Amino acid sequence: MMDEDRVIELEERIAQLEQRQRRGGAGRSAAETAFWAVMHNVFPEDARRHLKNAGREQLLAARVYLDNWIARLDEQESGAAAAPPPPVAESIEVK
Repeated sequence: MMDEDRVIELEERIAQLEQRQRRGGAGRSAAETAFWAVMHNVFPEDARRHLKNAGREQLLAARVYLDNWIARLDEQESGAAAAPPPPVAESIEVK
């Protein structure tokens, strides 16, 4: 028979798993579930937080890029003076 401390520990782990499932585990594919299991087992909490923040920053950068692109399209459609084209890249050979 299991000792009482072990039963309490297992009940706590089950409660944590159920809470994690309610937060977003439902509807995940097996691959996504495996990915997040690796993330939680391999990367420390601090690393996961930095990765999440980096992903957010990438999305914010994409938003700025798309907003500027949309603004240029709106200017072209309204007949406003178009912004000068971006400079053309030039290759310089270094020996």
